[in-house]
Amino acid sequence: MIDEVVKLPNGMVVVFDEEGEQMPEFQGRYQDVRAKILAQAPEGAKFFQGDYPLEKNPVAREDW
Repeated sequence: MIDEVVKLPNGMVVVFDEEGEQMPEFQGRYQDVRAKILAQAPEGAKFFQGDYPLEKNPVAREDW
C-alpha cells in the first residue's frame, strides 16, 4: 500500500510502501503517474516535494 510519495525537482516521482520499499509500478514522470497515485493512495498517505539532497517537504494531498 502507498505510504509516502515524493515529487523530485526534476519532475520524477518516487513512491514508498509502509515498509519503506520503493513501489516501481507508481514511479515515473509526475504527469504520467499523478492520477494513478491519487486514485490508489489511501487517506493516510503522505505527500512531499523533494529537494536535493533528498530533503522531504510535506505538502497537502490537494497541493501535490
